[in-house]
Amino acid sequence: MLHINDLTYRIEGRLLFDQATAAIADGWKVGFVGRNGSGKTTLLRMIKGEVHAGGDDISIRKGRRIGGVDQEAPASDQPLIETVLAQDQERAALLAEAETATDPHRIAEIQTRLADINAHSAEARAGAILSGLGFAPDEQERPCAAFSGGWRMRAALAGVLFAAPDLLLLDEPTNYLDLEGAIWLESYLKRYPYTTLIVSHDRDLLNNAVTHILALENGKLSVHPGSYDVYERKCGEARANAAAFKARQEARRRHMQVFVDRFRYKASKAKQAQSRLKMLEKLQTDAEPISERTPPFHFPNPRPMAPPILRVVEADLGYEAASPVLRQVTLRLDQDDRIAILGPNGEGKSTLVKSMAGRISPLGGNIYRHKKLKIAYFAQHQIDELKPKQSAYEHVRDLIPDATEAQTRSATARLGFGAEKADVAVEKLSGGEKARLLLGLITFHGVHLLILDEPTNHLDMASREALSEALNDFQGAVLLITHDAHLAASIADRLWLVNKGQVEPFEGDLDDYRTLVLAANRTPPSENGSKTSVNPKQRARKSAADARQALSPLKKAARAAEARVETLHETLKRLDAALAEPGLYETDLARATKLQKERAALVAAIARAEHAWVAAHEAYEAARD
Repeated sequence: MLHINDLTYRIEGRLLFDQATAAIADGWKVGFVGRNGSGKTTLLRMIKGEVHAGGDDISIRKGRRIGGVDQEAPASDQPLIETVLAQDQERAALLAEAETATDPHRIAEIQTRLADINAHSAEARAGAILSGLGFAPDEQERPCAAFSGGWRMRAALAGVLFAAPDLLLLDEPTNYLDLEGAIWLESYLKRYPYTTLIVSHDRDLLNNAVTHILALENGKLSVHPGSYDVYERKCGEARANAAAFKARQEARRRHMQVFVDRFRYKASKAKQAQSRLKMLEKLQTDAEPISERTPPFHFPNPRPMAPPILRVVEADLGYEAASPVLRQVTLRLDQDDRIAILGPNGEGKSTLVKSMAGRISPLGGNIYRHKKLKIAYFAQHQIDELKPKQSAYEHVRDLIPDATEAQTRSATARLGFGAEKADVAVEKLSGGEKARLLLGLITFHGVHLLILDEPTNHLDMASREALSEALNDFQGAVLLITHDAHLAASIADRLWLVNKGQVEPFEGDLDDYRTLVLAANRTPPSENGSKTSVNPKQRARKSAADARQALSPLKKAARAAEARVETLHETLKRLDAALAEPGLYETDLARATKLQKERAALVAAIARAEHAWVAAHEAYEAARD
């Protein structure tokens, strides 16, 4: 399908691809990963022909159709459904010709071809795609111009999915989706019948919807079978092997150097010393290129505060008293709460958190906040509030004007901006760096409640993992709106569902919610095209409940196996700590020997437990599929 042969490409003198080579076969679903700015989007543009690579560096099998998402669907007066239907250019051309054709043979050819491409079911297929991406049936008849840029991006995505090209190119397709849309897209791409190449930092998408990983690192491309987790595990093993190899080489080098230093001037050993010198010159020391380190996030921990830190009591929330977005909301928040907020876009998630943050006042009812409560609120649009001409150092200096330069630079470095980035103007930073800076600034003086509205849109995989670690270490409350299910699952212990003007706790976990979303999207139409008489929400709930009941034993077995592994590892840590006690082997050799035997038995038990865990998890995942 796609071959990349010895591709070398530079932008403004910076080498993006250095004799990079890769091959992608028909039907593969490939996740394309690499650091932000490494050249992933550039390669997609080369494949589409928008950037000239030079020579025959990139080749695609003749006759294959390539499709990708434009910047956004046009802001036209054409109904949304018609805009999507028009993306199938062959169907549109055949229908137009059918209106004017007079030759009976040609008319027959047109109708045969229309039947071959299922043209008469096109409207239903386009509607299903739009519905999966969050457009209600009545919205599909509205003109494109009536939607915001983010929703037109969804329409553009719907158009390319409907066109079903032989090679589908997607660049961060979940960035403009809510969690529900991301779940639907993951399921759709998993069933997509042709080849896909997806640039994404969404771990769940890369684990559940791809068959291979294409990695870009240090200007080289490499293809790996399996999901992102499989790829990451192999990379970890490779790094460990490389580190061990480097340690062995360094030990060998030191040993040779000691021999040379000792005997190079001794006549009887001079020949051997010279031989060691030649071996030292040839000895390989570079085990692997040094990867760029991802700076950690740092959120200062607040002082403990008596619960609750915030209460919402029978509040109507929104912007117009006559039509509140959310009605009669009653919620409680404590300092140790970690809550992910679920619900489709447009249902009021942002309205809820803005009200809790004090950005908008309740239309009715009350919101009570602890008198000493400090809140940090992050939303993507706030990045525009950064001063584009000022550097990260200058932004931090404004927060601590009385600090010395050394103190200010140390504080800037803690935010992830070392010497090479501290003085760079904000307008020259990447989107991820701007998000990192904003997060650092709003939490700089310590907060009790951190509200995050889609914090990961510009963060690469490593930065998302760093954010997850920092949020888990943070000792304040967290409210999270995100389309990144992996991030939500890694930090949230409670879920709130915003839907139909209400906010309620969601009884279940993200797997249960995923099942509910997919069940709702699989709701079939009746033969006459209308919904069946059974309430779709009731059907979705029943389907989800049935699925949960069937999966429950496998899920419990997987969790029990995981808990067993964690317990054994904790025991191993205690044993290792005991074995590391100073003077243990000199003062109590019998105890040391006993501990060593216990450790060997424990390591074997851990290996068995991990094997059981993997088997239980694979059984659960297979049943989910």
